[in-house]
Amino acid sequence: MNRNFIFLIAIILGTIFWYSKDAQIVLGGIALFFLGMYTLEHGMKNFAGGALESFLKKTTDTNFKAVMTGFGTTALVQSSSLVTLIAISFLGAGLIKLSAGIGIVFGSNLGTTATSWLVALIGLKLKISNYALGMAALGTVFNFSKSPAMRGVANILIGLALLLLAIGFMKAGFENVKATIDLSEFAVGGVKGLIIFTFVGIFATVVMQSSSATMALILTALATNQITYENSLALAIGANIGTTITAILGSLTSNSSGKKLALAHLIFNAVTGAIAIIFLSQFILAVDYLSNIFAFGDDPVMKLSLFHSIFNVVGILVMVPFFSKLEQFLHRVIKEKEVKRGKPKHLEESLIDDGTASIVAIKSEIGRLFENAFKIIAHTINLQKKEIRSNENIDHLLKRRTELMEFNIEDEYQSTIKSLHNDIVEFSTKAQVNMNEEEGARAYRLKTATRDIVEAIKDATSLRANVVKYSKSENEYIKKEYDLIRGTVAKILRKVMKIKKNPDKTENLSNFVALKQKLEDNDRLINMTVDSLIRDGKITPAMGTSLMNDSAYAYNIGEKLMEAIVILYISDNEELQTVYNHLIKAKG
Repeated sequence: MNRNFIFLIAIILGTIFWYSKDAQIVLGGIALFFLGMYTLEHGMKNFAGGALESFLKKTTDTNFKAVMTGFGTTALVQSSSLVTLIAISFLGAGLIKLSAGIGIVFGSNLGTTATSWLVALIGLKLKISNYALGMAALGTVFNFSKSPAMRGVANILIGLALLLLAIGFMKAGFENVKATIDLSEFAVGGVKGLIIFTFVGIFATVVMQSSSATMALILTALATNQITYENSLALAIGANIGTTITAILGSLTSNSSGKKLALAHLIFNAVTGAIAIIFLSQFILAVDYLSNIFAFGDDPVMKLSLFHSIFNVVGILVMVPFFSKLEQFLHRVIKEKEVKRGKPKHLEESLIDDGTASIVAIKSEIGRLFENAFKIIAHTINLQKKEIRSNENIDHLLKRRTELMEFNIEDEYQSTIKSLHNDIVEFSTKAQVNMNEEEGARAYRLKTATRDIVEAIKDATSLRANVVKYSKSENEYIKKEYDLIRGTVAKILRKVMKIKKNPDKTENLSNFVALKQKLEDNDRLINMTVDSLIRDGKITPAMGTSLMNDSAYAYNIGEKLMEAIVILYISDNEELQTVYNHLIKAKG
C-alpha cells in the first residue's frame, strides 16, 4: 500500500478517535478482527505445513471436487484470499487446470459465509469474555512449544480469541453510538435503497479488502439495530461483489493465468450479485421459510447469514453448467504470453508474501530449469533431448548417432540457465522472509536442488571435450569406454525424467534406486578397468587419466540430478519418501 495513502488513513482515524470514543471502539474492533483473521490464517498454515498445498492439488481433478475443496478449505482457514492466491499459483505452475481453479474460487466464495455463521452463532450469542480470554491464554501457552504444528494451534486459538473479542467490541461500539446517533434513521427502502446499499457494501469491502470483515461489521450493526434488515441484505450483496478486488489487485502483477482466474472471480460474483438483486423477493421468502424450519424465528442476524449462504449456493448452481464455456471465454479474452526459456514464468511478485504459494512457484520454476538443463546435458553426450525421451534403446541411439552435433554449450547456458537460476535464488530469498520455519526449510532445500542442477551442467560441460575427442577415436577401446560413459549419463537422464513425470510409480522409484546403486558400482570399477587397459597397452596413460576424470564427472552428474529430483518430487511426499528410504535401505 502507498505510504502517502497509509499516512492519510492514519490522519483520518486519528481525527475520528479524537472526536468520538464510541467510534474508537468500533474501529478498534475492526482492527482486532483483521488481526484475528491474519493470526488464524497463519496458524492454519503452520498447523497444516505443506498439507494444504497437497490437499488442494489432489482434490481438484473434477469441477465438483474443486468447488467443494474451495469451500471446505476457505471455511477452515477463514481466508478466501489465501485460497485464491494458492489457486492462482497452482494454475500458473500448470499443476491444475483453469476449470479446477475456477471451481476453487467459486467454492471459496461460499466458504467465506462461514465467517457470517461464526459471528451469528457464537460472536453475538455468547458472552465473549468467558471464551475469548481463555482461548488466548491457552494459545499463549501452546506458543512456547518448539513444534511448528503446536505453534500453529496456538495461533489458531489466539486468532479465534481476537475474532470473538473484535465482534464484542464492534457490538459494544454500535450500542454506544446508538445512544448518540441512530444510523437506522438513514435507512432507504425499495429499489433505491437496494441499489444505494449494494454500492455501499461494495465500497466498504474494496476499502477493507475483506468481505469477512465487512460481513462482521454488517452483522454487528444489524444486531444493534443500527441498520435495517432490508438494507443489510443489500450490503451483503455488495460485500460479495466487492471481495473480487483482492483477486483483481493480486492479478495485476500476475501472469495470464492469474488474470483469467481474477476475471472468473469477478464474473461469478457479479452474476451472483445480479441474481440476488433481481430475485431478492424470492430469496427473502426462501429465507423466511428456512428460518421457520431451523427455528431461527425472526432473528435478523441469523436470517442475514442464511441469505448470505443461500444466494452464494444459487450462484454456484447457476454457474457450474457453464464451466467449459467460461473457460473458453477466458482463454479467448486473455491470451497466453510466450515466455522465453531463460525467463521466469511462475515467479510473480504477488506471490512473495505467501509462503505456500511461493513454494509452489519456486518448485515449478526449478522444473523449467531442469528441462533447460536436460537439453544441455543431452547435447554434451552428443544426443538430442527427444531421443533420450523416446523409448528407443540407448545403445542403439549411441551407435546410430555417429555425427557430431553443432551445439554451443556456453551460449545455451548463458541464455537458458544462468539468468533463470539467479531469478530463482533471488525470489526464494525474498519469499523466505514471509515463510514459517517449515516453509523456510523447504525453500532452502529447493535452492539446494537448483544448485545441484547447475553443478550437473558444469560437470557435463567438462565431460563434453573428451566425448567429442574420443567418440571419433581410432582406438576402439577408448571409444567403447566413452560410449559406456555416454550411455550411463543417457540412462540417468531417462530415469530422472520418468521420476519427474510420475514420481508415484513404485516401479520408477525402484529403477531409480537401482540406477543409483549401479552408478556407484561403476565408479568403483573404473579404476580396475583403466589399470587393465593401460597394462595391456590398449590405451595410453593419458587416455586412462581422462577416462578416470570423466567417469567421475559422469558419477557427479548422476548424483546431482538424482539429489535434485529427490528434493523436488519425493522429499515433500511422506508416502513416497518412505518407499524411497525403504528401497535405499534394501539396496544398501
